[in-house]
Amino acid sequence: MRHIVLPALLIVLFVAGCAGGGISDRAVVKGAGAELLKLRAGPGLGYNIILGLPDGTVVSRRNCVTEVGQRWCRVALQAAPSVTGYVSADYLSQP
Repeated sequence: MRHIVLPALLIVLFVAGCAGGGISDRAVVKGAGAELLKLRAGPGLGYNIILGLPDGTVVSRRNCVTEVGQRWCRVALQAAPSVTGYVSADYLSQP
């Protein structure tokens, strides 16, 4: 019984790790200026604004999609990983 449980547990942990949306990389908000970069509920201007991010905010970039010719990335705040949303990829740079 023990020989079956360990491999099954490892498979579950592997699948759970893959379900998180892939490997994230760090990015920094740059070029938003006084207007702040809008963190939105979805990938597009029609989605509600969650909050504004000032230049220098560090985020974890998850995955990016293109909607109506604009590239949007799903991000999580580095300082508060439970705060997630979408931002325009134009305002993200490598740290």
